[in-house]
Amino acid sequence: MTALDTRTPVATPEHTPAPNRLRRTAVFLARRPGLVLSIVFLAAVLLAAFFPAIFTSRDPLVGVPADKLQSPGAEHLFGTDQTGRDLFARVVHGANLSLRATVIAVAVALVVGSLVGLLAGYVGGWLDDVAMRLVDVLLAIPQLLLTLAIVTVLGFGTTKVAIAVGLSTVANFARLMRAEVLRVRTATYVEAARATGARWYSILRRHVLPNALGPIGAYAALDFGLAILAVSTLSFLGFGAEPPTPEWGSLVSTGRDYLATAWWLTTLPGLTVAATVLATNRVSRALGGGGEEYR
Repeated sequence: MTALDTRTPVATPEHTPAPNRLRRTAVFLARRPGLVLSIVFLAAVLLAAFFPAIFTSRDPLVGVPADKLQSPGAEHLFGTDQTGRDLFARVVHGANLSLRATVIAVAVALVVGSLVGLLAGYVGGWLDDVAMRLVDVLLAIPQLLLTLAIVTVLGFGTTKVAIAVGLSTVANFARLMRAEVLRVRTATYVEAARATGARWYSILRRHVLPNALGPIGAYAALDFGLAILAVSTLSFLGFGAEPPTPEWGSLVSTGRDYLATAWWLTTLPGLTVAATVLATNRVSRALGGGGEEYR
């Protein structure tokens, strides 16, 4: 008779039971209160962008002249501006335009930059030389100056500002994608696919692109915070939405004339932008490189 094997199978990392994964997630987050706070704050910002009525029922465009320049308090959490409009309502509703512009900017940079880097790295030759020289020229120009030049050509408006911010960071994505493609295209599985007669576009779609997108996605998450800052900067300079439409950068700009008497008009929207950027960077760092301990 054959003895029965009574050994208990060992769970591999690929097949970790759900309770264990939940426990590890809880431990991972419990050791990082800053990460938890960042996630909660970003969740609140996203809710404010899509469902502002959850946080305030006030109209961000209508003010009460008798309530102008009231300091923060129970009735007006962030105080009121020079026309009596509730500043908290304007910050909450301003999240929609600011985050929408940020998403557009990152999407433009990701798509255009990845396409340029993908073709340059895989095709090589003169195409690679021309693309990389153009990338070097773009990287030699300060990003804010390049963004201002592009938005001057495109014109004013939130969407145009977003496109300008995205185009100004295309070079960073292109260079990173090219480096990843150069690494992946010499891999054994790519050489095997090429030896079997697979067409070049099939190799790009099935082998090169999926294996090169990991670092690109992590960099896009990091770039999200920088894009928020860039969009707010251009809005501050007056290139964004026309008044009285609330935007984070324009709110900071409008409050400059009242710094001596109403500090909250500039400080509180500015702190909102800073907190959003810092929270985004903290979460993106955890997604890009902090997950090893969890796994």
